[in-house]
Amino acid sequence: MRIGIDARFYGPIGKGLGRYTQKLIENLEKVDQVNQYFIFLKKENFDEYQPKNPNFQKVLADYRWYTFAEQLKFPRLLKKYKLDLVHFTHFNVPLFYFGKFVVTIHDLILLHFPTIRSSTLSPLKYKLKFWAYKIIINSAIHRSSRIIAVSRFTKYDILENYPRIPQEKIAVTYEACDDYCLFNPKKTEEVLARYGIMKPYILYVGNAYPHKNPERLIRAFKKLENYPADLKLVFVGTEDYFYRRLKQQAIDEKVANVIFAGFVPDYDLDGVFRGALAYIRPSLYEGFQLPPLEAMARGVPVLCSDHPGAAEVLGEAACYFKMEDIDDMVRVIKLIAEDEALCRELQEKGYEQVKKYSWKKMARETLELYTKIKL
Repeated sequence: MRIGIDARFYGPIGKGLGRYTQKLIENLEKVDQVNQYFIFLKKENFDEYQPKNPNFQKVLADYRWYTFAEQLKFPRLLKKYKLDLVHFTHFNVPLFYFGKFVVTIHDLILLHFPTIRSSTLSPLKYKLKFWAYKIIINSAIHRSSRIIAVSRFTKYDILENYPRIPQEKIAVTYEACDDYCLFNPKKTEEVLARYGIMKPYILYVGNAYPHKNPERLIRAFKKLENYPADLKLVFVGTEDYFYRRLKQQAIDEKVANVIFAGFVPDYDLDGVFRGALAYIRPSLYEGFQLPPLEAMARGVPVLCSDHPGAAEVLGEAACYFKMEDIDDMVRVIKLIAEDEALCRELQEKGYEQVKKYSWKKMARETLELYTKIKL
């Protein structure tokens, strides 16, 4: 079978989508020695992917996401390779691609949070973008041969919003996390100094989009300025419009115990995780819970909002708080700062929780899906 994978999100440029796409391809290389794969990449990540399996071939598809080139030129390129199946790792399936395809739906965030605060666009442009998004995702969901959801929460969210879709069309394949075990723990202090991070600190890793709930987290730390006096909140994420807005909030509200470390590459991020008192995830909505699992793999206790999808992935290995309640957020932060026994308990439960997830298992399940579609 000739299988194409839309890997234009591959690697760091695609953030969470990029990690999923990268790990899918790396592990398909390990588990499939039969099918032939064509990996479609942009110029920015073309050199980053180096096939290790002779059945995997790179193809340049330098079309930006959500553009007319993606809609018009990308389908022509896909057709050129006479593919039996294409896996689109995000919902942006070209409307004019008429071949057989699988689509991965990570979440339906834009359906639930269609607010202008989630975009840097003008109100009119945002409305047009949102209208286009609804058309494209509706097309992808209805025209796909199968849908991959990254959690049961995402699966049932799809079914609720697209009731015409039969339940059996959606398969759940969980993501996993990496433990960068080559990191030398003795270098943790050196890494922290490089990014201006001082212990003790609560860690947040990810973007600062409104649905991530960072504004309430800032306000929780406003209430924690003197408890304990040296406890800090560290944000790790590439500086953009949303992080600049968050920084301004910290300045305007005079929250001094916040550190914005900026982008931290994987080889340093391990040290930043390991140095944290706890990792916090205040999100209002998530399809999966990858950064909390990454924290657990490094022995870091996890504090998480009580979003319905969180318990599915994190189970009893996290300490939960009400996602819209700043005082409850403050409560669990104080709890983790004071209770060493709770920290040890969450560490042990976290180590066990991450064992339930495997990128190789995810790749095998995805391959089984490809095979069933072909049959």
